[in-house]
Amino acid sequence: MGNHKNKNSGYRSPPLLDFFPEIEPYSSGYMAVDEPHEIYWEQCGNPDGVPIVFFHGGPGSGCKPIQRQFYNPDYYRIILFDQRGAGRSTPFLCLEDNNTDALIRDIEQLREHLSIDRWHVSGGSWGSTLALSYAADHADKIISLILRGIFLMEQDSIDWLYKYNQNVYPEAWEQFVSVIPENERDDIIGAYHKRLTSEDRETQVKAAMSWSLYESACSSLIPNYEIITTDDQKDSALSVSVIECHYFHTQIIKPENSLLNKVNNFRHIPATVIQGRYDMICPIISAHKLHMTWPEADYIVVPDAGHSAMDPPIRSRLIEASEHAKTIR
Repeated sequence: MGNHKNKNSGYRSPPLLDFFPEIEPYSSGYMAVDEPHEIYWEQCGNPDGVPIVFFHGGPGSGCKPIQRQFYNPDYYRIILFDQRGAGRSTPFLCLEDNNTDALIRDIEQLREHLSIDRWHVSGGSWGSTLALSYAADHADKIISLILRGIFLMEQDSIDWLYKYNQNVYPEAWEQFVSVIPENERDDIIGAYHKRLTSEDRETQVKAAMSWSLYESACSSLIPNYEIITTDDQKDSALSVSVIECHYFHTQIIKPENSLLNKVNNFRHIPATVIQGRYDMICPIISAHKLHMTWPEADYIVVPDAGHSAMDPPIRSRLIEASEHAKTIR
């Protein structure tokens, strides 16, 4: 990617790029992995194009149709898939054998299933964690990386969101902890995990809605206080909260296994790292640490954005990055 450097000095907001037009998959299906899981996948854009795969966030959010629109459909063969237990993958909300190593195996199986030698990899938030983890093990299968909202899945990242972020979003925090008795609030993740895995549907849905509303309030530069009323919205809240909490309860990366310690495995891969300055879900300190460890990657701090890929300045930089990746072979 040429002379890699931090592109922040004398920053002037460039023209905003808009989404590519809406498209539908030209093929889709389910791929059996470890029992009982089957992974939903789809392909859009140019069947003869250069493959680019998108890793959704959460974990647990599943893919959305709008995520197809970050990539030029005339150039790219766009692959999206729902991770274990999420979205359209089955069984829905299944936590059995649902862990980071399993997801990396699924990604490799999907690449082989679709007869792809190498592909561009794009992911944000938890998707950046998964992309970096995949790159650490399978760098030879990656043409380039596009990463947004760096999340290293270490304890301090979890502590920020579920402890210290109350200093920024006190109203959302009060709502978030209101479903947990005060004597359990010293371990918010554990308390939520107990309720989100409850066999009582009402308890589970109540916790899921609270978890999801808190996260959505913190996600955009301008707080977005959503309302959850429909069954589809409740299923989406369950998908994000149940799987996310499961990962935060069981899959925290210890310092000795930090992804920062694995950068040499993929240092040579052309990469763009895009980080909102005011990202309150994945604060900039993680992206900064990655930049200091991996200065070869293009590092773009977006000064007028938060966490969400849908924030126009973040959206625009992501599309710019995918357009630039067309020059990489």
